[in-house]
Amino acid sequence: MGTNDNFSYPNATISKISNNSTEEMIDQEWIKILITAFTASLMIFIIIAAIFGNLLVIISVMRVRKLRVITNYFVVSLALADIMVAMMAMTFNFSVQITGRWLFGRFMCDVWNSLDVYFSTASILHLCCISVDRYYAIVKPLKYPINMTKRKVAIMILTTWISPALLSFVPIFCGWYTTKKHLADELLFPNDCNFKVNKIYSVVSSSISFWIPCTIMLFTYHAIFKEADRQEKQLAMRHGNAMLMHRHSNCGPSNNGELSGSGSSKTLTLHEVESEHTPTKDKHLNKMKREHKAARTLGIIMGTFIACWLPFFTWYVTASLCGDSCKIPEIFVAILFWIGYSNSTLNPLIYAYFNRDFREAFTSTLHCLFCWWRKEPSPLDIDVRRSSLNARYDSRAKSVYTESYLRPQPNKNNDVAPETL
Repeated sequence: MGTNDNFSYPNATISKISNNSTEEMIDQEWIKILITAFTASLMIFIIIAAIFGNLLVIISVMRVRKLRVITNYFVVSLALADIMVAMMAMTFNFSVQITGRWLFGRFMCDVWNSLDVYFSTASILHLCCISVDRYYAIVKPLKYPINMTKRKVAIMILTTWISPALLSFVPIFCGWYTTKKHLADELLFPNDCNFKVNKIYSVVSSSISFWIPCTIMLFTYHAIFKEADRQEKQLAMRHGNAMLMHRHSNCGPSNNGELSGSGSSKTLTLHEVESEHTPTKDKHLNKMKREHKAARTLGIIMGTFIACWLPFFTWYVTASLCGDSCKIPEIFVAILFWIGYSNSTLNPLIYAYFNRDFREAFTSTLHCLFCWWRKEPSPLDIDVRRSSLNARYDSRAKSVYTESYLRPQPNKNNDVAPETL
């Protein structure tokens, strides 16, 4: 009996341990499933928000005439590049993160890596062009119409789309971007898709894609904010001087002899105060305020861009220079990638929140899309139809009036028209 008890005790213990381990494995599986579901949901949200947010930017600029300015040509091109980042780079990365392996073959691996580098670089170069455009508009406004013509803007945009191809497709398909060991591993493991770069390519590509554009943007926005601060202080000083002169004119002596003199000086100072706000100056001030608001918005975009891409490019250069001794877990590499990708999603949100013109255009565009989905006429369509009907009615009334005016008048004596005589 004791012997049987001695043998049965370990078996019960083993079964209990096995049950506990099975329950722990089930709990771990559920935790893994929940983490995967959350990660997939977050990635899908970033992709959809990037596509539809940037598409909303493009549609709004096309619809609203007020937004069709030279700066927004760059913004539209930037939105197109961000859409391509979402469609061509994020989607493939999403499949790798969810499935844990590459599903599309060796050739498509090179295509994906090329498109990732290409569209990410194009997006960053567009932000650099926007900063240069704002630099000339605010710091050198007299040279802006000369330096930022439609032709030069078209050349700049074309350059931002062509130059990244020399950094992505050519080195990757020619095998210049990586090491010989990695090229040999690709032949042995064709289902793996790893982007391992050599030291020369990492320094050159990161400099062109991030470090040089980032330096240019920091320089231009520093000059922009200094100039904007100087102009605002100058305007405040001018307005303060005008108000002091106006107060001084109201505090004249009370005797009769000096009253007329104070009255004349009062009239002069009021004229000076009014001369500070002529329609031309008001128009110039309003334009200056719009430029400053646009500069602040684009400065926030630049700050967001640096916050999103600086961690990735710091790891990118460091990992390639120090080799295998600087390895970090794959989960952190994926997080760095998606933080950089999220920059393409955040740009439209910044426009909508900080720029009133874009905010109004987004609201109008979304309302029209909602009315189109509901198959209802939008207020904009109603206003357009009403204005066209009013114009048609005015033209018809004018033609009736013209016809009645030109029609021969009846004879006053016989009250019969001449043509009936």
